[in-house]
Amino acid sequence: MKAAVYQGKEQLIVQDMPDPSLAEGEILLKIEACSVCGTDMRTYKHGDKKIVPPRILGHEFCGTIVESKAANSNLKKGDRVVMYIVMACGQCRYCMAGRQNLCINRATMSYHYDGAFAPYMKVPAKAVREGNLIKVENQEMSAEQLSLCEPLGCVMNAANKMQIGFKDTVAVIGAGPIGVMHAVLARLAGAQKVWMLDISESRLNMMKQFDIDGVVKVDKSGSHYEEMLQLTDGFGASVVIVANSVAQSQADALEIAGKGAKVEFFGGLPKSSPEAMLNTNHLHYKELILSGSYSEKMSDFQAAYSLINSGRFPADKIITHRLPLERITESFGLMETGQSLKVCIIPS
Repeated sequence: MKAAVYQGKEQLIVQDMPDPSLAEGEILLKIEACSVCGTDMRTYKHGDKKIVPPRILGHEFCGTIVESKAANSNLKKGDRVVMYIVMACGQCRYCMAGRQNLCINRATMSYHYDGAFAPYMKVPAKAVREGNLIKVENQEMSAEQLSLCEPLGCVMNAANKMQIGFKDTVAVIGAGPIGVMHAVLARLAGAQKVWMLDISESRLNMMKQFDIDGVVKVDKSGSHYEEMLQLTDGFGASVVIVANSVAQSQADALEIAGKGAKVEFFGGLPKSSPEAMLNTNHLHYKELILSGSYSEKMSDFQAAYSLINSGRFPADKIITHRLPLERITESFGLMETGQSLKVCIIPS
């Protein structure tokens, strides 16, 4: 089979790989669709010490079971499934506290096991045994839309901590697919106002199709600080979410946050430059609550799947491009230039 194989920094090569063969307890999926994550792009551009090449990437997917050696599983050949990709140890202090996303011994699809940028992918026996595969109920839902369960689950992890409600005014910095997901969840949670901020005009223009109150162009002069102040009647936003990997956006978040606001740093910075210059007086004098979030728990993934399955989440609008496997590296250019939101790869 052909697969997109990570061979090292700036080396994601579509090449022949052996068809997966199953051991006892494993399940084989035919991949219908796998979306490209910002993490995939960072891995391609900067490398990742956690990934030992060669490794097939891709972790946001929907597939159909074509073979099973898991005798005790309630899943069968022909079932469409999505997958919670984290395999936690279940024994460390974080797992015991119900925070599998922080497990110190976690393994993940496309990091420790071959992923879904391929026509076929095998699911490890541990994942099958622990119920990481969820059967798709709505057969009319497209595989492309279902591939968003994984990233939406990560957004759910952050949203559950922020507890946005009817009194909140929300500013999301970063008008990419993750930023859109944050904005949609904020609106569904009842936020009074939701604004999107970005430096890209093309990305901001895409936001007009979503249920938000407006967009703000980020400017190096800092004019967006004043604009946000005007939009919030001089108070600043009560929730600010940084949904990109830009250090300046983290600094901006503290500037536009109102007193007593919650600030969420969702996007990690590049490992090569992980520092941000922050005016921490904002934390002190405004009494801000600053938090970060990483990955997702099983409960977050299940909630994301349920929301997408309900049809109330605009997954179809978030996926803007579909490419065959052979053109996978084109997705990074589409993402970087702001031409796309989510790019979905159709492996077969």
